Amino acid sequence: MLDAQITAAILGIGLAGAIFYLVRRDHLHGPFAAWWLMVAAATLVLGMFPALVVWLGMLTGINYAPVLPIIIGLSMVLLRLLKLDIDRSRQERQMRRLTQKLAILEQEIEHLRRERQPGAESDRNRRDER
Repeated sequence: MLDAQITAAILGIGLAGAIFYLVRRDHLHGPFAAWWLMVAAATLVLGMFPALVVWLGMLTGINYAPVLPIIIGLSMVLLRLLKLDIDRSRQERQMRRLTQKLAILEQEIEHLRRERQPGAESDRNRRDER
């Protein structure tokens, strides 16, 4: 039992160290780092205190307590994937709007260029005379 606790502690500390390294190198940003630090802390706590897993299992009505961390982990992965899909949808919507705005601005620039070309002045005068 002690070997499993030591392994879980090493995994949790190693994961936290890797997260801090990635943050320091600017490969991982704040909100994402907080999420992963929470995962590292949960790994450390649940591994170091297996009685907590048994207690949570009894509290939730799960007969085989060791499956509880797997259920929690899978649920967290699914929540993370859902958040990623929501963020990606928001980014795609923002990209589509920016593309539309860019197309409108390009059209306006082209229109202004046509108005400033030589000969455009006489065309404008003809339109005003009508």
